[in-house]
Amino acid sequence: MARYTHLLTVAVPLGRLYEQVTDLLKSCNFEVLYLTEDYLIAREQPGKVPFPKLVTVEVLVDNTRATKDRTQLNFVIKNEELPLKSNNHCFQVYQQLNQALSENKGWSLVASVAGAEG
Repeated sequence: MARYTHLLTVAVPLGRLYEQVTDLLKSCNFEVLYLTEDYLIAREQPGKVPFPKLVTVEVLVDNTRATKDRTQLNFVIKNEELPLKSNNHCFQVYQQLNQALSENKGWSLVASVAGAEG
């Protein structure tokens, strides 16, 4: 299973956070499947790649550390594909999502730590 992570802190009012995250995911060809006040799951829309390569994104919102204007988010990007190559489909989607996260005009990026588990 390919799995990549991205931990970031963003400056955005908590009331606008979910709108920003869902809009960002939709712009990257994801559909939101599940949403609660501290968790969101989205999946890449089917049709372009085989089913095992479809990427799932889990977003965990750390409400315990959230302030009025800052929130910490943990993105987990994964699929069922064996990461036999370093530039696999999941990694390509991960890079696209990282770029969208850093360029999002709806928030200010305070801190960002990207990681890969392969």
